[in-house]
Amino acid sequence: MNEDANEEQQPHGQAAQPPRPALPAGAGSRPGRRGADWMFGGVYGTVLASALLAALHQKGEEFTPYYDASWVLVTAATAGLAHGYSHHMASHRQDSAGHRWRMLGSALWNEWPLIVAALPTVLLLVAAGVFDWDAYAVTAVGLGLNTALLFAWGALVALRVGHRLGSALAIGMADATIGLAIIVANAVIK
Repeated sequence: MNEDANEEQQPHGQAAQPPRPALPAGAGSRPGRRGADWMFGGVYGTVLASALLAALHQKGEEFTPYYDASWVLVTAATAGLAHGYSHHMASHRQDSAGHRWRMLGSALWNEWPLIVAALPTVLLLVAAGVFDWDAYAVTAVGLGLNTALLFAWGALVALRVGHRLGSALAIGMADATIGLAIIVANAVIK
């Protein structure tokens, strides 16, 4: 838009405001979490929990469900902190120190879905310890549950951003293939 057109749109007697420079995505007043973006953490946390569940127990080793649960939770929390910090640094601007600290706190807080998404796996492992469940069954159930959750996350995100039901189900299936890939990798590697 040229300056003449910009002046025409201003109320009489007021000067046109200079255009604001474009900011990178997520560099506004709060870290980028528009619309269904918060659901990203759900998918990421579920994939992370699945991979950890598959990797933590080895055939022939003693099953340590409480230890495994603590590692899934610690890893999810650490990944959330690292992800939030990297988002903050990627959108870092020259602001007051107080504002930067508030923005960092907000970026870290926005990673809660990643940690929450790992909780079904953590709770399954804790239940396995309480009820003395078999390691193989716990891993199989956990990977199946997380694959179903990946399908749900994908379909829900797709519906949330405006896809029709058929497309949303296809996107959910695409997300579920990540869980299926972990199941196949677990079977092949072990």
